[in-house]
Amino acid sequence: MKILLTGKNGQVGQALVQQLQLQSREERHELVALDRAQLDLADLDAVRRSVREIRPDLIINAAAYTAVDQAETDEALAQRINGEAPGVLAEEAGKIGAALIHYSTDYVFDGSKAGAWLEDDVPTPLSAYGRSKLAGELAIAKAGVPHVILRTSWVYGMAGKNFLLTMLRLGQSRSELSIVADQIGAPTWSHSIAQATAEVIKQASRIEEQSGIYHLSAGGSTSWYGFAQQIFAHPALPFHPKLHPISTADYPLPAKRPHNSVLDTTKFQHTFCSLPQWDEALAECQQALETDAAHILKAL
Repeated sequence: MKILLTGKNGQVGQALVQQLQLQSREERHELVALDRAQLDLADLDAVRRSVREIRPDLIINAAAYTAVDQAETDEALAQRINGEAPGVLAEEAGKIGAALIHYSTDYVFDGSKAGAWLEDDVPTPLSAYGRSKLAGELAIAKAGVPHVILRTSWVYGMAGKNFLLTMLRLGQSRSELSIVADQIGAPTWSHSIAQATAEVIKQASRIEEQSGIYHLSAGGSTSWYGFAQQIFAHPALPFHPKLHPISTADYPLPAKRPHNSVLDTTKFQHTFCSLPQWDEALAECQQALETDAAHILKAL
């Protein structure tokens, strides 16, 4: 099977490259992984050309416009990359008989629900970023191609811009940090997402019958404050700043965030597999960072 992966240098993209290279050796997949320089999703004509030239059996779209606050003043670009480009990928996939795996976000919801969000809950995004990601979901569904849309949340990893690396960077230079404590979600390691995606690929022949939206995030939930507490509780860290819980109102940002981002992952678990609890995955990620000192220094 030939797999086209977009966004290979992103958080999820890098983890996918590692995972799919391992899987390709075992299952003889051919992986064509492209970065933004090789395929910019803002160029819709280039998206069409790439799919037609590569002719993959499966497209995994890990590329996205992820600057949540910047999207508030650059919504047109966010819509093109997150909304229109996935639709083009889906249309072109349909023309060559390919399937599509696409990543979406908890930000399609407004966070007002008391419990965990289900796949069929009505999306009402609060931000331009959330609106653009929802547009991508709708465009893929409209194309009618076999697809799996994976909504995930609070993604972190060993590369890129994310909460874990931000905390480690700030913790080295500051003795005290104020962290939002009234937003709830499930921090999800990019490596876990990649492993779960590999399970979806193993069932690629069934994607048509399994088509739809799935929630994919780590088990359990916490606040950003709780996430930070767990990060700095790692025994190998040489710094442990004092943390102060604050409200969302105390830390205003251009884009509104959902107060409750917890996703119900029952559907994904029953169809594919389960992800570990968020704190267990975080400990494993930090252990990996600890054993790769050069990598973490470069990332920070």
